[in-house]
Amino acid sequence: METTKPESQHGTLADVEALADAHLLNDTVQTLSFDSLTVTVPVKGSKEEKKILDNVSGIIRAGEMVALMGPSGSGKTTMLNLLAGRTHKIATSGKIFVNGGELSKTKFRKISSYVEQEDHLIGSLTARETLDFSARLALSNSITAAERKRRIDALLASFGLVGNQTTLVGTPIRRGLSGGQKRRLGVASSLITCPKILFLDEPTSGLDSAASYEVMSYLKNVCKSNKLIVICSIHQPSTSTFNLFDSLYLLSQGKMCYSGSLPETREYFASIGHEIPHFYNPAEYLLDIINVDFAQDKQAASEQLQVIQSKWNSSEKLAAIKEQIVEAQNGKTDVVLEAQGKTTQILIPVVLLHRSFVKSYRDVFAYGVRIAMYMGLAIMMGTVWLRLSTHQESIQPFINAIFFGSAFMSFMAVAYIPAFLEDRATFIKERNNGLYGPTSFIIANFFIGVPYLFLIAILFSVVSYWLSNFYPSGTAFLYWVMWLFLDLLAAESLVVFVSSLFPIFVVSLALTAFLNGLWMSVGGFLVSPRILNVFWKYWARWRGRDTFTRKIWSRVEASKIWEVLAF
Repeated sequence: METTKPESQHGTLADVEALADAHLLNDTVQTLSFDSLTVTVPVKGSKEEKKILDNVSGIIRAGEMVALMGPSGSGKTTMLNLLAGRTHKIATSGKIFVNGGELSKTKFRKISSYVEQEDHLIGSLTARETLDFSARLALSNSITAAERKRRIDALLASFGLVGNQTTLVGTPIRRGLSGGQKRRLGVASSLITCPKILFLDEPTSGLDSAASYEVMSYLKNVCKSNKLIVICSIHQPSTSTFNLFDSLYLLSQGKMCYSGSLPETREYFASIGHEIPHFYNPAEYLLDIINVDFAQDKQAASEQLQVIQSKWNSSEKLAAIKEQIVEAQNGKTDVVLEAQGKTTQILIPVVLLHRSFVKSYRDVFAYGVRIAMYMGLAIMMGTVWLRLSTHQESIQPFINAIFFGSAFMSFMAVAYIPAFLEDRATFIKERNNGLYGPTSFIIANFFIGVPYLFLIAILFSVVSYWLSNFYPSGTAFLYWVMWLFLDLLAAESLVVFVSSLFPIFVVSLALTAFLNGLWMSVGGFLVSPRILNVFWKYWARWRGRDTFTRKIWSRVEASKIWEVLAF
């Protein structure tokens, strides 16, 4: 059955080619070559080292879409990250050349972009808004709004998203773009900076064969029409998707088994005794003959792999590639970077604030659920401690209500962890592509939360304070609201701190809950400071925000507001 090419609102891919925008055209980078790349890592529990990439060489030319393919653990992702300059704290050797010359990491980042396996798109934005915010973060202030819109229109057309430009990406409770459309949008957002080299980690992961072909077809069209270098790590594509690639780099156990033109793959493997059967997925066949892990006879499979790798190392094709790398170095040309500039640093937090605001009012999980949760807590508190009197029997209930309000309100801040981890994942992706740094992210994250936390403090207090019959004074109520707001702000800051150190939901939840439980225990309500263990008394008690909030509320409730000023 013949696979048809996907269509956009502007027609087939051939029609879209006419819309290729000049800003994407690569007239800078002609070749990306690499010679003898090797990556070694220490083996745990021994002094030995393991090579996860061993003496890999190759050359990729403008307009080529390349597949890095191999079994799990073959080194393809390591190779992709090494070429993209994303390897850290591991021993590497070998050289990478752009137009035959070496390039600094700073300059290389300006001409390249990286699309991660996970899209990390903001579900409450539309496709157009996603590209617009990416453009506002990445492009210079000198680029007019009309020019920015033109670039976004071109990307939407190039990836067949014009008909879905006003569709939300999608959240857990609001359906949006399909998986393939999300992947295309993720790729388009990485092209907003006009890279000449595009790296993609498993771009078809999680997609069915039809969606995978659709994504790679649009990408191939953009690559060809704009002369980009596109490098993808890919596991086991369908036949139609596999045939879209221009070149193949086949890896197993860190060593190269083949690199070169995809149409020549069948001829080469036939020449070494491994003819690819007709009417059989060539990608699946190639992976089968170089995969040792799942072979029934591992020794025979290992020997076969060694023969394949040995024949490649002594092949004329590899010798020709080595010659081409040397020729590229001899004909070295400088990479001239266009002076596009960047967004003024002071404006980046403003753009991030705008984006976070749109997310906050569209995504009910961001703050809507939390507001409802706090309101439910306020009603529960107000009705449990309903209309307390000033008589002796109400003194202890008043104190208990104060403890409950200060401790459990801040304890519920753990509900912010999922939203923050989602924001953090987006930040990591954008930081790695050089859009902005942690300072801008923290500033925007802090200020977008302030009005919502203040709203929560007011709504909670309006219900619980007057239902429970706390001190009936406007000044006392104001103190209650302000200290609750500061308590919530500190609790949310703790969530940000812990989740930044341990960006795993379960771990962040456990640590935040532990710290909140600790401060509840040593704050002076459950155990008197006079008999509290010295170990906890001096370092833990006064670091708990609940201690201060509870003392202020207690003094206000005792009608001694003047003591607050001297506290």
